Amino acid sequence: MAHCVTLLHILLNTVLLSCLYTGSLGTELSFVTCGSVVKLLNVRHNVRLHSHDVRYGSGSGQQSVTGVTTVEDSNSYWSVRGTSSAACRRGTPVRCGQTIRLTHVNTGRNLHSHYFASPLSSNQEVSAFGEEGEGDSLDEWTVLCGGAVWQRDESVRFQHAATEGLLSVTGEQYGRPIHGQREVHAMATPNQHNYWKAMEGIFMKPSETPGARDNDAPFHTEF
Repeated sequence: MAHCVTLLHILLNTVLLSCLYTGSLGTELSFVTCGSVVKLLNVRHNVRLHSHDVRYGSGSGQQSVTGVTTVEDSNSYWSVRGTSSAACRRGTPVRCGQTIRLTHVNTGRNLHSHYFASPLSSNQEVSAFGEEGEGDSLDEWTVLCGGAVWQRDESVRFQHAATEGLLSVTGEQYGRPIHGQREVHAMATPNQHNYWKAMEGIFMKPSETPGARDNDAPFHTEF
């Protein structure tokens, strides 16, 4: 299984790089769709949402989530998926107010939050949790935007469904072993620190095939 997952990551990264140099799949779409694989930019601090197989040394001890200034890092890709209770059909526009999961492509863990304190700012910790895209209800985030669907050129907020914290960056920087990366956490107050925008990635077009798979299946079958 580990060998298969490694091969999957290599294949996916090859496809992603190819798409980025030749024009992303679905690049003409003006909105974000279920099944898309994207990088998310914090607009205020100009860092992309990132994770890696490095665990917090405090709090939950789960896989850390950070913000990075590097554009090309493959550890900043996230898959847009439905929740365990609400399917998200591949290629369907993500609605404003819809609850989704964001699954880290390279590790298969979901963007997650809970009431542990974050290590630098003591805000609400944000981590990556689960295995092969399956975790728990604390992996669910509601997309807050101004129209009917999540537009690619729009700055949006992500509100943690269970705690109502907003995914945020306020600029605190880590030392070793992730020197210079920014802390990502959740905050209760809406402000300039919790706006995000979809950037590079593969944006899935609506499927023309009847009975296309919903995007709530186990993560490793999605690509």
